[in-house]
Amino acid sequence: MSAMCGTAMAQEAAAAPAAAEAVPDNVVAYNVALTTDYRYRGVSQTRLKPAISGGADYTHNPTGLYVGTWLSSIKWIKDGGGDTNIEWDVYGGKRGDITDGVSYDVGGLYYFYPSNGLSTNANTFELYGQVGFGPVYIKYSHSTTNLFGVADSKNSGYLDVGANVEVHDGYMLNLHAGRQKVEHNNSLSYNDFKIGVTKDFGVATVSLAAVKANIESFAPNGKNLAKTGLVLSVSKTF
Repeated sequence: MSAMCGTAMAQEAAAAPAAAEAVPDNVVAYNVALTTDYRYRGVSQTRLKPAISGGADYTHNPTGLYVGTWLSSIKWIKDGGGDTNIEWDVYGGKRGDITDGVSYDVGGLYYFYPSNGLSTNANTFELYGQVGFGPVYIKYSHSTTNLFGVADSKNSGYLDVGANVEVHDGYMLNLHAGRQKVEHNNSLSYNDFKIGVTKDFGVATVSLAAVKANIESFAPNGKNLAKTGLVLSVSKTF
């Protein structure tokens, strides 16, 4: 980002209303997080235990194009008889505004589980599309592969509806409801819900949420990974 300075420029700025800060054409951001339980679509990926994660994103603001990657510790692959404790996501897409107050985000996301060794490969690719109306959004994700190691589950879909609303002094109320449809596996289809609050304190962002999914099929070692639980996360983007 370039900056201009000088006596005449300073006087002009002082006499006129402050202009919005220019947005750089190219932005690279990094993120790290600690969470008490990595819940994805309502189901714990870490056997109800803590997880550590981190990622990086590149955005080209003039076009809205972006790419990114994200990694997290997991336990569910080993619970299923496989042999990895890492989830590595790679994604890309395009976002922007359709009209004033209406936004869009479309793209693809590949979930990679290195050497997972499950009988049906856990690696999954989904296409997604989202429309936002101010703080409210609706998003649909569609798998073009088998879904997370479930046999004969290609073309599964996930519908996500939610809102992120500021309620007081930077505190954001996070609401979500989702429906996972697992193709040819109706017993694995379910709904999930979340209500939480998030606050950016500058040094870090803290969120606390109650999460629940209405399925009990995910129960390795007698643990119901979809039960109602509180999830605390501390993250930082820089």
